[in-house]
Amino acid sequence: MSVKSLPLSVAASTHASGPAQAKGNYAFISLGCPKNTVDSERMLGKLAQDGYALQPDASGADVVIVNTCGFIEPARQESLAVIREMLALKKAGKVGAVVVAGCMAERQREVLLEQVPEVDQIVGVFGREEIADVVDRAVSQRDEQRSLFRPAPVRALEDTARLRITPRHFAYLKISEGCDRLCTYCAIPKMRGKHVTKPIEEVIREAKELAADGVRELIIVAQDTTYYGMDLYGRTRLPELLRELDRVEGIEWVRTLYAYPEHISDELIDTFAGAKKIIPYLDMPLQHISDRVLKRMIRRVDRAATEALLHRLREKWPDLAIRTTFITGFPGETEQEFEELKTFVGDFKFERVGVFPYSLEPGTPAEKLDGHLPEDVKQARVAAIMEVQQQVAFGWAAAQVGKDHPVLIDGPDPEFAGHFRGRTYADAPEIDCAVRVKGKNLRPGDFVRAKITAADGYDLAAKVVGKPW
Repeated sequence: MSVKSLPLSVAASTHASGPAQAKGNYAFISLGCPKNTVDSERMLGKLAQDGYALQPDASGADVVIVNTCGFIEPARQESLAVIREMLALKKAGKVGAVVVAGCMAERQREVLLEQVPEVDQIVGVFGREEIADVVDRAVSQRDEQRSLFRPAPVRALEDTARLRITPRHFAYLKISEGCDRLCTYCAIPKMRGKHVTKPIEEVIREAKELAADGVRELIIVAQDTTYYGMDLYGRTRLPELLRELDRVEGIEWVRTLYAYPEHISDELIDTFAGAKKIIPYLDMPLQHISDRVLKRMIRRVDRAATEALLHRLREKWPDLAIRTTFITGFPGETEQEFEELKTFVGDFKFERVGVFPYSLEPGTPAEKLDGHLPEDVKQARVAAIMEVQQQVAFGWAAAQVGKDHPVLIDGPDPEFAGHFRGRTYADAPEIDCAVRVKGKNLRPGDFVRAKITAADGYDLAAKVVGKPW
């Protein structure tokens, strides 16, 4: 549920250059989750192939593309604010045209042009492969067709030939599209369609392409990673995919996000624990622990099954860092059920936790549930759980002092000269915490052995004790 905005300046650090004589120039703004980032990178690659040159700033661009997030209302408001900012530049004559793409475009196709009629073109999630044609129409100011929407695909879209906007040393690897879950609070199936698996051989080909481009950390993403393979092969095949990824040369870390708990089998846990490159980190959104709330969410798991799974993971996968997310203030959540959740968070001691207030999403089944709570109650419950989790996270960080960890360097520390910013296995980029590493001549993408010297709240400080590799 995170909302991530890539600043325009990120465009200057991409790893491909435009043609010598460009067809036109454009700026690109990507909002939302890592899955949306993959879509952005694919569109950037298509535009580069078609002869458009990417520039770092919106001012002076022939066209600006905004790839929006539409998951929850705050994300839609952020997307709308960015669109209006770009339209103000267009009105001032600093931008030629504005194209809106992605999830918000898909979800609000009927009303978006009413909200922002000055937008030149709108393209839905599954129109991304035709982005060059859309930009052609926007640049030439042809308005015979102002929107492009395609049905959800019956097979996963290809994500090769991307122009990446992540740093060179890590990349997101999308293994499927869409979702078959019926969670009552979620509108993703309406935006992204049904679950479609990307075949194993295509995922491996993409992983090898990314490795050849300098990627050292692969971050597996999907709407539901543990459901991988069900539609295509008739059974879940994430264990086999992971074993194949474990053999890709050049990759050092494989990190798994969005692991729905229902399909985490003993085979999958054994695969996680037995692989060389799959790091002991698992992002597993649980959303709640009260059986009644889980049933109203249609999560298809209960507290007993969740606790049994968590204990199996801890037992079989040493040093595992678990990231999870919870929703507070779901319709009908009682004070007792909230206290049950808060106690669970304190007792289980997850290394990483995100907590979000329930967001009423129009058109979802939860909209019709009874017992909707005031916003101040939801926010107060978020704060109460995060207060509990802060002590857990601070305690975990303090317990790392004196230990050695492999640390992946992301770049120079902007606040401390002679230091670098990095991450341990317990920290996904753009989501979790950081390590401030004292060292010399380190580069983004270097791995170093570092001794943790101090904890600074959520973050760590360390010094290099081994040569980079």
